Amino acid sequence: MKLSEDIKPISYLKAHASELVSELGTHQRTLVITQNGKAKAVLQDIHSYEKMQETMALLKMLSQSNQDLKEGKYRSAEEVFADLRKKIGQ
Repeated sequence: MKLSEDIKPISYLKAHASELVSELGTHQRTLVITQNGKAKAVLQDIHSYEKMQETMALLKMLSQSNQDLKEGKYRSAEEVFADLRKKIGQ
């Protein structure tokens, strides 16, 4: 992200919304929108947003897995496969 190019005041967003949305989709950029000189919002293309959401979901699963390991909430692969074999009748 080039901060000098990727920070825009809200007045610029109002005047150039269509152009900015088009540019975001083409270049997959993220814009910081300011109001009264302070960062207030982020404008992002949908592909980057979806990718970020997927990454966050994976990180959340990893964090939960680490917590489960610390708390001893796990079973060996052998136990899991044995239970599965029982359930399917093998």
